Amino acid sequence: MARGSGEVDDDLLLKVSPPRVPRNLVSRARLLSTEASIRDLRAILVQAPAGFGKTSLLAQWRLEHLSHGAVVAWLSAQPQDEPQRLAQSLALAVRRGAGRSTFGHTLLEAVGPGGLEGITVWLAELAQSALDVVLIVDEAERLPAASREALAYLLRNAPPNLRVIVAARPDVHLDIDDLVAYGQCVVIGPSSLRFRLDETMQLVRSRLGARVDNDTAARLHEMTEGWPLGLQLALTLIARGVDARADVAGIDMLGAELHDHLVKLLLARLDPGDSEFLVRIAILDHLHPALCSAVTENPGASERLARLGRDTPVFAASERGDWLRMHTLAREVLRKLFLDLPPVQQGLAHSRAAQWLAEHGLLEDAARHALTAGEHQKAYELAERSLYESIMRHGRQGAVLDWLAELPADELDRRPRLLLAAAWTLAVSERHEEAGRLVARILAQPEVRDELRCECALILGGAAVFADDPDRFAALHDPWSGAVPLHDPMLLQVHANRTAYRALLEGEPALARLREQQAPRGDFGRGAGYTRRWGELIVGLSYLWEGQVRLADGLLRPAVASADAELGRRNRFSCMLAALQAAAAWECDRPHDAATVLADRLDILEHSGLPESLLLAYRTLARMAAAEGAEHRALELLEALDAVGAARRLPRLRIASLTEQVRLHAGRYRSQSCRELCERIDALWRDDRLPQGPLWRQGVALLREVAQGYAAIAAKDWRYALEPLARADELARGLKQGRLRIELLGLHAFALDRCGEDSQTRLREAVDLADTYGLRRVFADAHPDLGDWVDRVAAGGPRRSAPVTAPASPAPRPAEAPELPRPATAYGMVLTPKEREVMDLLARNLSNKEIGRAMQVGETTVKWHVKNLFAKLDAGTRKQAVVRARILGLIKPAA
Repeated sequence: MARGSGEVDDDLLLKVSPPRVPRNLVSRARLLSTEASIRDLRAILVQAPAGFGKTSLLAQWRLEHLSHGAVVAWLSAQPQDEPQRLAQSLALAVRRGAGRSTFGHTLLEAVGPGGLEGITVWLAELAQSALDVVLIVDEAERLPAASREALAYLLRNAPPNLRVIVAARPDVHLDIDDLVAYGQCVVIGPSSLRFRLDETMQLVRSRLGARVDNDTAARLHEMTEGWPLGLQLALTLIARGVDARADVAGIDMLGAELHDHLVKLLLARLDPGDSEFLVRIAILDHLHPALCSAVTENPGASERLARLGRDTPVFAASERGDWLRMHTLAREVLRKLFLDLPPVQQGLAHSRAAQWLAEHGLLEDAARHALTAGEHQKAYELAERSLYESIMRHGRQGAVLDWLAELPADELDRRPRLLLAAAWTLAVSERHEEAGRLVARILAQPEVRDELRCECALILGGAAVFADDPDRFAALHDPWSGAVPLHDPMLLQVHANRTAYRALLEGEPALARLREQQAPRGDFGRGAGYTRRWGELIVGLSYLWEGQVRLADGLLRPAVASADAELGRRNRFSCMLAALQAAAAWECDRPHDAATVLADRLDILEHSGLPESLLLAYRTLARMAAAEGAEHRALELLEALDAVGAARRLPRLRIASLTEQVRLHAGRYRSQSCRELCERIDALWRDDRLPQGPLWRQGVALLREVAQGYAAIAAKDWRYALEPLARADELARGLKQGRLRIELLGLHAFALDRCGEDSQTRLREAVDLADTYGLRRVFADAHPDLGDWVDRVAAGGPRRSAPVTAPASPAPRPAEAPELPRPATAYGMVLTPKEREVMDLLARNLSNKEIGRAMQVGETTVKWHVKNLFAKLDAGTRKQAVVRARILGLIKPAA
């Protein structure tokens, strides 16, 4: 308690002292105090379990408000803070934050007003002070009930010059629901405090620099699900020397270390009943109170689940209604403990889970639990009823493939629905030939109807698309392009998607989009938009095909976010969408976005991605590496694309890889390297074992002509370069590949200029089209000298390009968005401008006489200012004044 006028207990001084901002704190733009959704609110409640970074966020906000001239009063709540002591703490917090040693004099007397009267006195004095005050109350859950009521009273009666920020755990109820409902207070919860992928990557870079690449950072994010404490633990372990390589072994080792720490931090603090409950429900992917009650045979499971959800970080995210999901790290730890239970108890838990899930229509999960419980026939029946829906409605190829490994061959033949699901799954993977054999078994059945024949054609057509055989796809699709004997809305949507893709192959991207607009719109139910998502992919691809990267980016960004949320970030389809979005982001000159969206996805695309998405991903990464000056990395990526093309028997990708290598070497005028690469392309072109259909040959012929044009540029044979560039332009025009046409137009102008002919009209047309479509990278990516020439022309420079020389290594481009700068220190109403100047000079250890000369004032005036500073900062010496000014954020920290 207060001892008398001006005398305060040491513990009160400590509780109003703000914590230090962590050195490596990352400022997240969406959580800045100036963000539009919270900027003008007078009350903010940050509510989340331990480990979500509430105190760090509040410390960051404190610095931001100081930088804008506000007085920030900090209070760390304590269990002994009854209303009278709370009022005294508030008075002392304002006194220290504002540097006013007389504020709250009445409250800090030995016997001050108690109850709500003290809060009222504090509010009144604050209103009369004319200070712009931000009050931050941390750990409000520690306050006794009466003081929580007093805090709610303060929030309801706050004067216009007061803004209040409160942090508390979820089990705290401040009785301010009405303020939230009327928009006077906003609640920032766990979902907002979790790190997003780009934020995780920024945090990893700030802590570890180049020690961890983007793929590993993305895996850390997936492992921790953006949980701030989990991320900090992971980064601490890596900093101590734990292997953080992007391979499986390195990540597994780090995961094991994290599990051990999580057990120490979390499970050791739980009572035995809670620990046993969590262990038994850890076998469930999704949690519902009734399901948990059934599995544990505990009628109080609902209340226990709700309490644990509030008090611990075990539950990472909530879904619809009463459903919850356990954090990945916690679930893995708890499942290991579940395996230590007697086998009989494990089997009973899985059996009860299967029964409940089957009764509630969750057949796929029920089948998995039934199989684990040893109820094989029941599991096979449930799988037959669910897996076709799983692949068609949700695109869960992994689940179907897992079941294919479990199912005996005779069970698959006995269950036609499973046979169809397996065929669909294998068709849209790299296992095309197996899909063909399954379709042959289906068509060999007696009395096959046209509807089934059409569905089998769709299956085989999908296999042809993933095998990069457009002519076979067309041959399978075209017989069913008229009257379609399908009735299932999902199959009709699939057929519409294939019809749109067929138009795209013919070089009609606008027609492809029209076909998607005309597609049937059935009610597929929750999560069944998977087939519709294919429409988004085709439309996005059509925009990229035309060069309309702004339209592609606007469509693909929300599509990728939605697919990641519903299907999972490493889902095959999410990765294919991401490859398209990354290509659009790169063309719009947003390399950080492109790198973020592609992080930890390339391996998925290599194994099962659509050929076009795989090509776009590799090409984007290679061009990013080249732009950063890492040409060796760009060549490595392109060689890897060639290897993937060979492994998956996708020769067009091999030719595209070689063409891109020619482009890269042409930028350095390496004529011999380009000539050798063109010879490899010609050898593939003449190989009779490769597809010979007109659609495939047309696309490859375009790549071949582009490579020949670049090879001629590398040899500085400008006149000869015009011929293959013109042939490539004609092919690109026929296919309506707008981005490539703009590139070829620029290269043609470049070659004409080197021949001494007029090129300005052609160049300006190319530049104008690139500006219209938003293609900011097209000329720099095509050739460094072309990019420089375009920049000079755009800036009004000389009409003719500079003499050709082999370009120096390009300056590295930043592959990431710069970290948000910390706000500069400002002084607001705490110090006057003259006091601020004197304070800065005091911090530089100048004497009064030296300060007077610097400010061109008398020494007496300086002494008067110093005296005022001592009073405001409650300091007795110059050194103490400087230290307290730095603590309050009134001057910059010492370097």
